[in-house]
Amino acid sequence: MPLRIGDEAPDFTADTTEGSISFHDWIGSNWVILFSHPKDFTPVCTTELGYLAGLKSEFDKRNCKLIGLSIDSVSDHAAWARDIEETQGHALNYPLIGDPELNVAKLYDMIHPNASGNAKERTAADNATIRSVFVIGPDKMVKLILTYPMSTGRNFDEVLRVLDSIQLTAKHKVATPVNWKQGEDVIIVPAVSDEEAKQKFPDGWDAPKPYIRIVPQPK
Repeated sequence: MPLRIGDEAPDFTADTTEGSISFHDWIGSNWVILFSHPKDFTPVCTTELGYLAGLKSEFDKRNCKLIGLSIDSVSDHAAWARDIEETQGHALNYPLIGDPELNVAKLYDMIHPNASGNAKERTAADNATIRSVFVIGPDKMVKLILTYPMSTGRNFDEVLRVLDSIQLTAKHKVATPVNWKQGEDVIIVPAVSDEEAKQKFPDGWDAPKPYIRIVPQPK
């Protein structure tokens, strides 16, 4: 079945570079970024894994765990990890799931359910759609899905920005406007009446149109 925003993130058990995990148990009460790769020892993915390792402390501050997935074995991941550290300057500091039989890729609707063959028999091009980012909340629900082509490196600064927005809007009845960054003004959601908004935002708001009510970011 297709996986969409608002669905429960499918649970699974898998081997990773940090041991076997049961995904929902591993999530616990944290937010999670799950991001996938079509093959080990691919150039764009190597840069992504290293960059995200360098950015991990920022996700830690936001109570967000990182976990990668690639369509090869955990033993292959261990060899790839050495290349990542050597070329990118950051060692892997989060688990990388081994998915040589495509089980998790299929579970997360990243590849056709009838795809077959194990990792050794498949090329990166065969697995081209396994280039997704999922933001998953502590409630185990999918909050965001992004899928990139193999030729385009992911923007993990943008993923961090989106996480800030999702966490903020999960706590307060606001939305974030175009290109919003942490600390900037936000918008009161339409579901909040003016009467309720006066209680929540007693200092008032700027309204260039009645349906666009702009306020400072809530603390």
